Amino acid sequence: QVQLVESGGGSVQAGGSLRLACAYSGYTYDNYFIGWFRQAPGKEREGVAALRNDGITTYADFVKGRFTISQDSAKNTLYLQMNTLKPEDTAMYYCAADKGGTWYPRAQALERRVYHYWGQGTQVTVSS
Repeated sequence: QVQLVESGGGSVQAGGSLRLACAYSGYTYDNYFIGWFRQAPGKEREGVAALRNDGITTYADFVKGRFTISQDSAKNTLYLQMNTLKPEDTAMYYCAADKGGTWYPRAQALERRVYHYWGQGTQVTVSS
């Protein structure tokens, strides 16, 4: 059983930065992907960035060059550093992990169906 708790959301002006954190427990090497999703009001939840258990990262095109996913295994924490934020980045951000025990290709890293465990989310609001 994987538990995920996000923090670090808030309000920021366009061009600013935020760092989200996801404290996790129960996540082992048997889990393949851990990552970040977001959902804006009236929109589908979409993948933002993912980290495979071998260190390979995957980013959505709309955040490439602006967001960085990283992990501190000693602290059991996943991070999402978000720079040059835009109003369209406004959303609830969720940390997620796959069920474990199943291999997925990198091409599926940002697909919602891969992920089984979800945090409660943290709100990010970017004003223009």
